[in-house]
Amino acid sequence: MSFPGRIAVLGGGTWATALSKIVLSHEKHINWYMRRPEQIEEFKRIGHNPSYLSNVDFNLDRITFYSDITEVVNNSDTLILAVPSPFLKSHLEKLQVSISDKYIVSAIKGIIPPENLLVTDYLMQQYNIPAENIAVVAGPCHAEEIALERLTYPTIVCEDIEKAKTLSAIFNNRYVRSSVSRDVAGVEIAAVLKNVYAIASGICHGLKYGDNFQAVLVSNAISEMERFVNAVSPMDRRIQDSAYLGDLLVTCYSSFSRNRTFGSMVGKGYSVKAAQVEMEMIAEGYYGTKCIMEMSQNYDVQIPIADMVYRVLYENRPAKEEVKMLREQILK
Repeated sequence: MSFPGRIAVLGGGTWATALSKIVLSHEKHINWYMRRPEQIEEFKRIGHNPSYLSNVDFNLDRITFYSDITEVVNNSDTLILAVPSPFLKSHLEKLQVSISDKYIVSAIKGIIPPENLLVTDYLMQQYNIPAENIAVVAGPCHAEEIALERLTYPTIVCEDIEKAKTLSAIFNNRYVRSSVSRDVAGVEIAAVLKNVYAIASGICHGLKYGDNFQAVLVSNAISEMERFVNAVSPMDRRIQDSAYLGDLLVTCYSSFSRNRTFGSMVGKGYSVKAAQVEMEMIAEGYYGTKCIMEMSQNYDVQIPIADMVYRVLYENRPAKEEVKMLREQILK
């Protein structure tokens, strides 16, 4: 079997839908796993995802749907994981076959709770998948903009750079221009952190801080990200590259950013629970914040913005007071 072989997308949300659209612009056929059979049936009836990115129509002859994860794995060689990080374990625990011989593409921008493991580390430890057979899709790439076919620049990351290049070709089309990298751990950690900083940005927006303050906040966030990523995974990297700075910027500023929206609601006075319920979508930065705090205990690195977000979300500290302390003592 030549890599990547038969490709499957696992997930039924916005990101899975956007990735399916991209892959089908290159591949003739995909397998697509959604956990709810009723979602699949409605998809088949109307020709698009009934719940997410409903403006994207699909040629159903080019898709085989599955609601059984074991069945889709049996019939696929490369698995694109596009489910929220808090739910990955529950999906994979239903497997009745090994995935150690599969190629994995993680499109998950989060940490696996409660182990606080990066997705790639979790897959290697729990499922014995070789590092060279795991790739990561990094931003900046909002699903909503992919649906609108706006120019998008993802980074495909894998220790085996030749596999990254092969996947990059699959992800390229007239509105997607992908690049490649070997920095798997650094990109994954940055993807978790940018969600945390987007919550911080949203909190400040909800508190009616202006663009000038946001610029200073994000400037400090990229420095904080660089310190943390270099402490956890030391290597020669350019934090200004789009997989780090670009993804941070779009997540902090875009109206499509779930984490910014979540933070904005908290800044406006919503409780954390109320904001989560009203959004009806997963803001992965909520889980990432706790994981980053626990990871940071093993490293001597200052991350005051992430600290502020943790205190607001998990210690019920007033957002207004926390941001005031941050602006007076940290930001410059």
